[in-house]
Amino acid sequence: MDKKVRVRFAPSPTGGLHLGGVRTALFNYLFAKKNNGTFALRVEDTDQNRFVEGAEEYIVNCLNWCGITPDESPNNPGAYGPYRQSERKPSYGKFAEQLISDGYAYYAFDTPEELDTKRKEIPNFQYGQATRMQMRNSLTLTVSEVEDLLAAKTPHVVRIKVPADEIVHFNDLIRGDVSFETSLVDDKVLLKADGMPTYHLAVVVDDKAMEISHAFRGEEWLPSAPVHILLWKYLGWEADMPAWAHLPLILKPDGHGKLSKRDGDRLGFPVYAMNWTDPKTGDITKGFKEMGFMPEAFINMLALLGWNDGTDQELFSLKELEEKFSIERISKAGAKFDFEKAKWYNHEWIKSQRAERLAPGVKSELEKAGIEVKDEAFLNTVIDLIKDRCTLLPDFVAQSSYFFASPAEYDVNSVKPKWTPEKAAFFNAFAENLTLTDAVTAEAAFKALAEEKGFKPGELMLPFRIMLVGGKFGPGVFDIAVLLGVAETKARIEKAITIFNS
Repeated sequence: MDKKVRVRFAPSPTGGLHLGGVRTALFNYLFAKKNNGTFALRVEDTDQNRFVEGAEEYIVNCLNWCGITPDESPNNPGAYGPYRQSERKPSYGKFAEQLISDGYAYYAFDTPEELDTKRKEIPNFQYGQATRMQMRNSLTLTVSEVEDLLAAKTPHVVRIKVPADEIVHFNDLIRGDVSFETSLVDDKVLLKADGMPTYHLAVVVDDKAMEISHAFRGEEWLPSAPVHILLWKYLGWEADMPAWAHLPLILKPDGHGKLSKRDGDRLGFPVYAMNWTDPKTGDITKGFKEMGFMPEAFINMLALLGWNDGTDQELFSLKELEEKFSIERISKAGAKFDFEKAKWYNHEWIKSQRAERLAPGVKSELEKAGIEVKDEAFLNTVIDLIKDRCTLLPDFVAQSSYFFASPAEYDVNSVKPKWTPEKAAFFNAFAENLTLTDAVTAEAAFKALAEEKGFKPGELMLPFRIMLVGGKFGPGVFDIAVLLGVAETKARIEKAITIFNS
């Protein structure tokens, strides 16, 4: 590549981080790593009306949890700061003024009431080439009138003056040649009445100042591209304009429309990376992390929503993604979100991990359920025994709680119809002479005693399992017994016999 790769993830601190936003951050991160570049976090907080306290910290926490920590950010500034747009406020006005003096922008003094009136007069009103000369702006007012209004500090905005009947072309790294007719583009506001820039001006000024080489963003921003390209040109920076890549949408499970938080609420799955608590209402929107997803699985799943490496491989570590990622393999078409597939990724990642990697998350889930873990080595052994049965981290609670405490309840109905005094005698005899050096030896002794007492081993396996775990679940019953040890296994057999006999 001709110039050093510098990319940015530029979220607004307005609430929870949607998985589409995380995917944008991920693709930025992967592209930077693949090309020995720099991945920056820039917080776009110019819309003070939508600013939410705590949202910036939340975004940083999400990226850290995912393992895609930026090289430069408000918390880790480099040479291209500041990394919050609000701290750049003084820099935007001069560029707006430059655009006005060069004839590419103008002051607009229209009040909200005047704009509302015009919207009622004209269906689908757009402030642009067809209407700008009907409005109260520096194109329709005299120079002295404009000067008087500015001197009186009359509220106003600055709008770009989009040219008539031109075609704006650019090359999108995903979509190829893209063109827009300027007659269909309205005169976007560049500078608001409070002196803050809109996204349109800020993204261009900031990308220039931060020497951004490639701009990845969602497909929904494609209609804004002609305004941004015109601004790069009008400000004299066209040669420094980043390469554009508009990422495909993440779609609802049925493929109709962009996936939203409401879809997650309606269908029962998260769309945020981590839990988000609304500071005003206290309402909690659940995230993938708290639902029990591993960051490795979450990132793996996201990467394959709209990208593949050209093979049938589905499981990728972050390191593998860094090595294999390429823009050429990003799809133009939207990617349907499939929560069952997301859980499949998590299940596969849980199965592949060493117990030590899973232990902190599993321990946290057990403690939330009121189960104390005193022995880390024992926990690791339990995890290795049951991890193949767990899809989400909370599944470890149901699958392992009996290792830490005797069952509080038993599936008695599955035992009682075929329970006999003879079976009770068998289990008493088995418990009396119990040895548990290993699962194979224990099973052999169990089967030998069953044959001696005239039972088929299969008749006794289910009662034995329910004695140990309380229900019809869990790994190999003799593996469970070995882990519990002789004293605990014996105690559970004796306790269950009493319950089954009653």
